[in-house]
Parts: sequence; structure tokens; C-alpha cells
Amino acid sequence: MQIRRISAFTENGAGGNPAGVVLADSLPSASEMQRIAAEVGYSETVFAAPTTEGWMTRYFSPEAEVPFCGHATIALGAVLAAEKGNGRYRLLLRTGEIEVEASVQNGTGHATLRSLPTNSRRADDTLISEALHLFGYARQDLDQSLPAMWVNAGASHLFVAMSSRMHLSKMRYDLNSGRSFMQQHGLVTVMLVYRETERLFHARNAFASGGVLEDPATGAAAAALAGMLRDQKILSPGDMTILQGADMGRPSRIFVRFDGVEGSPVFVSGATAKIV
Repeated sequence: MQIRRISAFTENGAGGNPAGVVLADSLPSASEMQRIAAEVGYSETVFAAPTTEGWMTRYFSPEAEVPFCGHATIALGAVLAAEKGNGRYRLLLRTGEIEVEASVQNGTGHATLRSLPTNSRRADDTLISEALHLFGYARQDLDQSLPAMWVNAGASHLFVAMSSRMHLSKMRYDLNSGRSFMQQHGLVTVMLVYRETERLFHARNAFASGGVLEDPATGAAAAALAGMLRDQKILSPGDMTILQGADMGRPSRIFVRFDGVEGSPVFVSGATAKIV
């Protein structure tokens, strides 16, 4: 079984978030996919198999299956474009249906995914207090103009806005404590964000639920964030950019665009590169 290794959401051909990509005639058993993902060791490995209706698709972190992964979807799109041709591919997830459109030009992949529908709600005070304790932040470190939110576009994340880039750069937490916190509350990641301008955001994503301290680029959380900003009337329809991974030495760039229909899917784009 061939495992392709692709970095998604790269910045000028570098950085990005590595993903394993497996194309198979039929999907292996869940236990076999979990074994392969643990062996690959990336934050996610995506498995896809063709059907008459599209591609059956599942995502696994080193420790557990996840319902949706954006950067692995972008990586999958690049592999499909390279091996099956540039175009649009229908992906059938366990939680719904998405789409990825991809092309490869001069060795560089470009892909855009259409997310699942978005939804969000205010995070309750107890959850916020637990998150602040986990990361060692105080209430005054938060951006009071952007309330903490539970956000979802296929997977659940906690969004917390910091008041400065400096506070964001200081993100630290214990992996085991973070895993317990995320599993208890049904969160895939905790997304800490600093808003530099109206449509430019810096992000760090703690991913202890998958056994990974931090993701250098998180397309699923980017989709959920954009949907929340649109649905909560914080941003008007258009596009936004999320910079992630710089604090890890893996600078990544995520582009998101969305219309004005509340709860509708959003579009997440990025460049890819093969990992040699």
C-alpha cells in the first residue's frame, strides 16, 4: 500500500502541515487505518477509495479517527489531481459530503475544499475558565471584542482570541491535560487566534485529542472560524487569510472565502508540496 506524503498550506513551497495520503481500491479496516496513521506519525493520514458516487474518505490521527481534516483534504486533492487529473472530486465522509477541486502545475499542487455546513455558539464560562487554566492565560490576555466560541464545520473546535501576537506566541500546555480537556468536551482542537487586521488572522491549534501538541496548519478549524465570523455577523462575505505554524518553524498560509448565507459551507484553499 503506497503512502504519499504531502505538505499542505505551504508558504512559498516551504512549511505547511504534513499529511499522509493513501489511495486504495477499497478502504482497509478501521484498525488497519489506525495502525498506518500511527506508523506514519503525522497529525493526520487520509484514506480514500473510489465508488460510483465519489471517493469514500476517512481521516486518522496517530491515536484516533477524526471526522474531518482540512489539511489532509487539501493533500488528498493534490494527489488526486496528480494521479487522476486536474478537476473536482466528490468526497464522501462518515458525517456528510464535501468536495475538493485541485490542480498540479510545475510540481506544485493547489486545492480548494468545500466544507460541510458551519455552526457556532458562545462558549460557556466554565469551558473558558478551564481552557485559560490549561494554557496558563488570564482573562486580560483575551481580545474582548471576539468572544470565545464553540465552532464547527465538520469537526468541533474551541476558538479563543488573544489580545496580542505576543500572547499567542506564548502558547504552552501539558499534552496529557490537553487530551483530557478536549476529549471531555468533544473538541478536536483548541484554536488560539490573534486578529492583526480585519481579514488577516494568526492562529495556533492545539491538537492533543489526536496525540499531537500542535498543528502547523488546520484547514478544518479555519473553515469553522470563517463560518463563525460570517454567521455571527463579525465579517461580511468575502475572503480572509490565516497564517499559522510560524511559531513551530513551519509557516503556513490558509485562504478562506465565503458567501453571506448563514450556515452554508465555506471554501478553504492552499498550496501543497511533496515531502521527499
